[in-house]
Amino acid sequence: MFESIAYAMGQTPQAQGQGSPSPLLSFMPLILMFAIFYFLLIRPQQKKQKDHNAMVSQLKKNDEVITTGGIHGTVVNVKPTTFVVRVDDNVKIEVSRTAVSGVKKQTAGD
Repeated sequence: MFESIAYAMGQTPQAQGQGSPSPLLSFMPLILMFAIFYFLLIRPQQKKQKDHNAMVSQLKKNDEVITTGGIHGTVVNVKPTTFVVRVDDNVKIEVSRTAVSGVKKQTAGD
């Protein structure tokens, strides 16, 4: 009984030449999602890290910096992996290069 119904329906779509989509087409949504993540998340983070590394490598003595902990001070000594920062007249602390979050902008009147 079922054989006659299947025979009456005709050929299946695959037999008519409509095969599965190409492998590239089936991976297209995955490729598109990766491209969106790259341009919205990965690339801006890499640019920010590159800018931070350039800023830290250009720090020199007497630059005023702000650390990630919010400490404001002046660079007294530059070491390969750390900076010695003067926070007050007689208070000096040693901070890691990665702990420096920014450089204070100097105005013309300072």
